[in-house]
Amino acid sequence: MSDSSTVTHHCTIVILTFNSSGIIRETVTAALQVSPHVYVVDSGSTDGTPALLEELGCTVVQRPFSNYSDQRNWAIAQVTPHCAWQLHLDADEVLDAESIREMRAILAGPAKFDAWLLRRRDYFMGHMLRHSGVNPWHLRLFKSGVGRCESRLYDQHFIADAPSGRINGFMHDKNAASLTSWITSHNRWSDAEAKEKLGPGAQGGDVLRARLLGDARERTRFIKQVYYKLPIGLRAFSYFIYRYVFRLGFLDGKPGFYFAFFQALWFRMLVDAKMYEHRSRPADGASTAP
Repeated sequence: MSDSSTVTHHCTIVILTFNSSGIIRETVTAALQVSPHVYVVDSGSTDGTPALLEELGCTVVQRPFSNYSDQRNWAIAQVTPHCAWQLHLDADEVLDAESIREMRAILAGPAKFDAWLLRRRDYFMGHMLRHSGVNPWHLRLFKSGVGRCESRLYDQHFIADAPSGRINGFMHDKNAASLTSWITSHNRWSDAEAKEKLGPGAQGGDVLRARLLGDARERTRFIKQVYYKLPIGLRAFSYFIYRYVFRLGFLDGKPGFYFAFFQALWFRMLVDAKMYEHRSRPADGASTAP
């Protein structure tokens, strides 16, 4: 926990940015309703994002991006001595009115929990997904000294050494990227996921536990472990059926179908293919082509 003698802000909002000028004003405008103190770690934006943030009254620092966990944990270390609470958002995550009201009430105290989970609502191809979004719960609000970002290459969550409560409302993940950009980023993330599954991964208390009877995030992590025990091909197809049928993705119309298709039958299949490619490669790295 932070030393109260050094605390200068009750709550600091931490946002990571890179070429986010298209959405960052909406994100920061909503966040400022929770706290006037916004600390932004920018990774060399060239589209005017830093100037826009300074216009909005944010503190902006520049730091090259290595990976999400490294950037988040560095930011946590910078603000922890100066604030009692921290709220972490991505550049395209916009808080709705209900989540803002509840966060303000939590910060007004006394708070029942030292860490709080918030639901995310995904967007795809410019449309909000009410049913077929992924990873809906994320820990984003916590007391300084309680939370950190887990050490993983992909699908990182914040974890806390304290029980967590749930916040009503949503953060709307208004990813403004085109489908081409989505595919490009997910191709990169498939490399990280394949490497994560092929390697030893993070150990001990640095990762979110996989527990069937845990919170929503821990149950998802447990189900994901079961998923990777299914045969290649079958698991990606099963995931599509789960997202599109059992999670009612079909109610999201064409964007819901495309999201389920690309998330399961493209992205997840791509991860499997890269894992297969690695495992079937000769130990000496020589080509098997005739």
